[in-house]
Amino acid sequence: MDKNAIAAPGAQVEKLGEGYKFTEGPVPDTKGNVFFTDQPNNKIIRWDAETRQFSTFSDNAGRANGMYFDKKGNLITCSDEDNQVWSFDKKGKPTVLVKEYDGKLLNGPNDLWIDPKGGMYLTDPLYPRDYWKRDPKMQQDGEHVYYLSPGSKELVRVDDKLKKPNGIIGTADGKKLYVADIGANKTYLYDIAKDGSLTNKTLFVSKGSDGMILDNEGNLYLTGDGVTVFDKTGKKIAHFPISKGWTANLCFGGKNRDLLFITSETAVYGIKMRVKGVK
Repeated sequence: MDKNAIAAPGAQVEKLGEGYKFTEGPVPDTKGNVFFTDQPNNKIIRWDAETRQFSTFSDNAGRANGMYFDKKGNLITCSDEDNQVWSFDKKGKPTVLVKEYDGKLLNGPNDLWIDPKGGMYLTDPLYPRDYWKRDPKMQQDGEHVYYLSPGSKELVRVDDKLKKPNGIIGTADGKKLYVADIGANKTYLYDIAKDGSLTNKTLFVSKGSDGMILDNEGNLYLTGDGVTVFDKTGKKIAHFPISKGWTANLCFGGKNRDLLFITSETAVYGIKMRVKGVK
């Protein structure tokens, strides 16, 4: 299989918008509109699936990075300005969901995924930011993965053996979780237990990633040097060169969830796909 098998016939990567400082965290709402961040400029931008126009959803995003919508339509963000997780309502008003773990600041929430039950998985690597007012050193005793069960306010640590966890995505049935350890250049696959804990950790591919997404055929998309796609057995099936710089993250947007929407440094890109995103 090659990229022609998962992309739409004749499709090419196209630039959808540019002029940003560093784009991250794309995620679609239920209508396929894509929200993404311009982290250095502290903004969340909305791309309209109908008009393909851009607008500002928030210009006080807490330096949001990875994002995901919850079942109520709130936009949950890894807002690492104060090392927190925020929730934005549909009007763009934020509230703080997570402030700390074990009485200490997090290192810098980076990416998250919300499971079908409403539980949240969160990666917390350390990437010192020039806008931090706090001590830039490690706040926790390492760079870990956390879980917030539905209705809880207390994080639970679910993997403390990774070097620098970053991208994270789970399967639509809530049974499996992928976590990229970008520091070790590896991506792991876990089984998710009923209580949200992680079991049966296995090496999926010897490649790390920034952001990640799954399609409706179970293929996993990793970012960094463009987009690299692996099937559910871990076999590489495609690579999409995006730009000369760092490809940070991606999602499936558009009305039919068949536009692979990609954030790469100062611009955002799209390519029409045969496969679709998972709702």
